[in-house]
Amino acid sequence: MGRAYQNRKESMAKTSDQKAKVYSKYGREIYVCAKSGGADPNGNLALRSLIDRAKKDQVPTHVIDKALDKAQGSGGEDFDTARYEGFGPGNTMVIVDCLSDNPNRTFGDVRTCFNKVKSKIGTQGSVSHMFDHSAIFVFSAEDEEAVLEALMMADVDVTDIELEDGKVTVFTPNNEYGKARAAILEAFGEIEFDVDEIQFVPQVTTEISGETVEQFERFLDLLNDLDDVQRVFHNAEY
Repeated sequence: MGRAYQNRKESMAKTSDQKAKVYSKYGREIYVCAKSGGADPNGNLALRSLIDRAKKDQVPTHVIDKALDKAQGSGGEDFDTARYEGFGPGNTMVIVDCLSDNPNRTFGDVRTCFNKVKSKIGTQGSVSHMFDHSAIFVFSAEDEEAVLEALMMADVDVTDIELEDGKVTVFTPNNEYGKARAAILEAFGEIEFDVDEIQFVPQVTTEISGETVEQFERFLDLLNDLDDVQRVFHNAEY
């Protein structure tokens, strides 16, 4: 698969407004994750991973705690997941994951972003078949064979594994996330993951250059400025 997975764009936030948006997105995601799977990170691996990522992106503890407290209360907001697909500038393929309390509004907002850069939002499945929905783990290790053995002993379906510059990258199907994470921690202790999340990894990339790059980056900024947008995956290479 190579190193085609996307790092979180939010970690590049520099201004206070951008940081506030990052905090809001994480707060919403933590709330939904805790509401559906329990607010105890020890019993909810997805929540534990999400909190770890939030801390790496310098989300304040009070933002995390507020989302957890809110999830444990009665009632609260009702967010649904929504996924939109389409073709961005330069015929790139794009997947937009959202959490929304108003799907009609969210669809309209995302479609407007596509329209502003003369691109086209597609139907469900229009581009996702060209991505692998993968759990990805990156951590420090010197022997990928030992990592592979530990995963195989735990009956984890490993799609790919690679070692580069003292870092092992493991790819598994998205539904193997919990089992793979538990196997790695059991074999190698409480290691710190550089990447620990589920992503859409493109099977092929589309190279863009010149003005198309500027247009594509504007497109990403438009999407990431939407409160409902949580993640954007694409196959652009530049």
